[in-house]
Amino acid sequence: MDIKSKVLALKYRPKVFSDLIGQEEVGQTIYNSIKYKKIPNAFLFTGIRGVGKTTIARLIAKALNCKNNIDKLCNENLCESCKSISNSNHIDVLEMDAASKTGVDDVRDLIEFSRYGPTSSRYKIFIIDEVHMLSKQAFNALLKTLEEPPEYLKFIFATTELKKIPITVLSRCQRFDLSRVRSQELFSYIKRISDLENGNISDDALKLIVKISEGSVRDSLSLLDRALLSNDNEKKLELSDVQKIFGYFDKSHLINIFENILKGNQKETLEAYKKIYEQGVEPKIFLNDFLEILYYFKNINSLEEASKNFDLNNDEFELIKKISSSLDTQTLILFWQFTISTLGELSVVSDQNISVEMFLIRLIYIKSVKTKEIKNDISSNSQPKEINLEPEVQKKDTINQIKNVVQEKSLDNLKTDKNKTNNLKIENLNDLIELCNREKELKLKYEIENNVNLVSFEQGRIEISINEKLEKDFIKKLSAKLLEWTNERWMITLSKKIGEKSKKQSETENKKKLFEETKNTESYKKILKTFSDAELVDIKKKYE
Repeated sequence: MDIKSKVLALKYRPKVFSDLIGQEEVGQTIYNSIKYKKIPNAFLFTGIRGVGKTTIARLIAKALNCKNNIDKLCNENLCESCKSISNSNHIDVLEMDAASKTGVDDVRDLIEFSRYGPTSSRYKIFIIDEVHMLSKQAFNALLKTLEEPPEYLKFIFATTELKKIPITVLSRCQRFDLSRVRSQELFSYIKRISDLENGNISDDALKLIVKISEGSVRDSLSLLDRALLSNDNEKKLELSDVQKIFGYFDKSHLINIFENILKGNQKETLEAYKKIYEQGVEPKIFLNDFLEILYYFKNINSLEEASKNFDLNNDEFELIKKISSSLDTQTLILFWQFTISTLGELSVVSDQNISVEMFLIRLIYIKSVKTKEIKNDISSNSQPKEINLEPEVQKKDTINQIKNVVQEKSLDNLKTDKNKTNNLKIENLNDLIELCNREKELKLKYEIENNVNLVSFEQGRIEISINEKLEKDFIKKLSAKLLEWTNERWMITLSKKIGEKSKKQSETENKKKLFEETKNTESYKKILKTFSDAELVDIKKKYE
């Protein structure tokens, strides 16, 4: 293939270790290991797509087999060995895609082939891409050869899913974690490539390409290739042009939508979103960018413009900073949760666009309701009950407790007998058991008698110790019933403290003790002398 007709990702693929960007430390380590003859049996490269895993694997193969040795590694005038490796047709360098050859038979063929020495080079090298796709049996078949291969045999593995590789394989490899390429470094790189290709493209457009590529060199070059092909070179390719090509939009539109949401302007919010949608922006991309804007609104004061990763221009940065001064964290977190929830909805709705529109309407509604609540609280100079509950709990020394506050219907909607509840007092656990019995809540009564270990009991608050035998919804049911019976909210907490024995346990132990005491009485002994086969079955106290 003519080099001029190659795509940019292949045309500018690194030929020597010094050509690598973003992985200089890895390149230097490998260079030294080969130079000083301390070559591991197997290399393992892991990282996201397009950061240089396969490229470095080929550079290692070239460095090990180059006719000029590593100090004079071929760059322009390639030797026969380096040329064959670059063209993927070297007889002693076998590249295998584990995604298509996953079975144990494929690995056995590989091992069988490894028994024969190299034909024309110093080393026989196996490069296995996406090695995590191999089956468990295939990995097991590879273990022995991997640990003690012939001197001429080297393995190079590449993967994007490190966790799927058995630890027994990892321990036999020298592992290199390839990081995402930093934005500024990637920007400088593709700008240089653009200049070499005589590309007429603005810096802002290149910055957007960097952002979309997410640190992947291959992705950035592919996007640059696409952008340059769409331009006729008569006019400069600006940010707006690249946004249309890749389906991205100006962040100022998102900030405008966010402002309208805060103001409660439903019509303007939906119109602004429709303009973005008509540009070809996918709902999922819109929501992900919305999450990004929420992040900046929350953390804008702790960020510097240089750390923005080319997401915002200076005007947008300052505008977000200004708006964020009047925002509270609670609102931003609530918006974040609703955005994440809507992203999950996209996979189950037929029209994702409608889902996003309803999402924006919900945010406007939530914001307006929240604003009204704040105004009411300020005017009444009081706080919601939910806020006041926490200090009360702390005063009662409930450290290490697991709270369970049940939200029920408002008291106005509860159908309660006021005459019954006004005079109702529950002073202890026995009163509660008696009330359950009277109200025919036999299941609750059973749980309280058999599985409740009381720590403390007072009006409006019950503290019990953790008991695995309790039904999961016991606290919820009891809280609801107490609210219904007493017209008051009760705080029921679980504590790590050891509570009293349950009523049933206490009764059983007391009865056992009474049996033992009775059997030691003279009356019982006299009865046994007369009736030797008599047996004590039950005891009932007779009260005068």
